[in-house]
Amino acid sequence: MPLDGLHQGRVLLLVAGSGRSVVSKSFQGMEMSERDGIFAGTDPFEIATRWLEDAKGSEPNDPNAIALATVDSEGLPNVRMVLLKEIERDAFVFYTNYESAKAAELDSAGKAAFVMHWKSLRRQIRVRGTITRETGPQADEYYASRSLKSRLGAWASKQSRPLSSRSALMAEVAKVTAKLGPNPPRPPFWGGYRLEPNEIEFWADGAFRLHDRFQWRRDQAGSGWQVQRLNP
Repeated sequence: MPLDGLHQGRVLLLVAGSGRSVVSKSFQGMEMSERDGIFAGTDPFEIATRWLEDAKGSEPNDPNAIALATVDSEGLPNVRMVLLKEIERDAFVFYTNYESAKAAELDSAGKAAFVMHWKSLRRQIRVRGTITRETGPQADEYYASRSLKSRLGAWASKQSRPLSSRSALMAEVAKVTAKLGPNPPRPPFWGGYRLEPNEIEFWADGAFRLHDRFQWRRDQAGSGWQVQRLNP
């Protein structure tokens, strides 16, 4: 059965030394379509939102998980899983500890990339762009929406720094709980990052590794997008 983005068609193969072509039975019905179906749309953020909604109905957990890539001061790549919390009109937003290793790398480079992959859908989205902090009311609102234990945990964890034991961490949680009570404010060292992309790629699995890939590119945030199909 054809997969997303594939329609009826034929692939002609040249028979060596014969000067004639034949239809490959293996590839019958697997010609790639143009940008329609799951790839249709004029706004990449709307497409990304639609794909994420599809994933919420099929992924076993954390459909908004992204592999966030950064580089350190020596140019050595680093990657880790974080949760994407918002798809805005022109950006993607996630939250973290500003004293963590990832934050230091994000602030230093001012650029980052991520991939969001869904095994259940056999699709992925790749994003590259510039990074800025989100420290205003939007960060306060998201922090307040988290569970109390998660809010207290943000205060207790000295993210990315050495920890003597888990019991030491839990003791710190108890300490901040006693100090801050049931309504802790957002820590000054914790907030959001906004990734404004200059490149977004939508990828869907295809039979025989003939995947569909569409790349959206622009010169800078706010400028118009150019879309092109890429080879698998």
